[in-house]
Amino acid sequence: MRIQQRLQDLGITLPPVAIPAAAYVPFVQTGSLVFLSGHIAKRDGQPWVGQLGKTMGTEEGQQAARAIAIDLLGTLQAAVGDLDRVRRIVKVMSLVNSTADYTEQHLVTNGASQLFAQVFGDQIGAHARSAFGVAQIPLGACVEIELIAEIGDLGDNSPPTA
Repeated sequence: MRIQQRLQDLGITLPPVAIPAAAYVPFVQTGSLVFLSGHIAKRDGQPWVGQLGKTMGTEEGQQAARAIAIDLLGTLQAAVGDLDRVRRIVKVMSLVNSTADYTEQHLVTNGASQLFAQVFGDQIGAHARSAFGVAQIPLGACVEIELIAEIGDLGDNSPPTA
């Protein structure tokens, strides 16, 4: 219950897995890796629409990325049953709907990366990452993020792989 307690301390309640809006599944597990499909930013249950550098700034983008991280954790919990099974957040890929001259996609993505570190700690939550600026995201969302995590058995205290 270590991760559930951290979530509770942060005032976070995980949402249920969202129903896919197209021809894909929310997650796929192969071996000890779980791949989560991209999640778009939502606010009040609706797509968080905007374009960084035009209709919204970096700080709001960080808030959107943090909201996505919470949704991703809900999907990850559904995929693995218990977030204490997560041995490592391996990779995060972030797409930021931004103007051609906007260059702070990496700072927007910090909204998600920092939450993963808060929830899992620095060793498990630290991850490889890519942050891209894109011309558009489905439904006009400002940010979309996907995630890869490594899982183990409950009680497996071996260190995460590098």
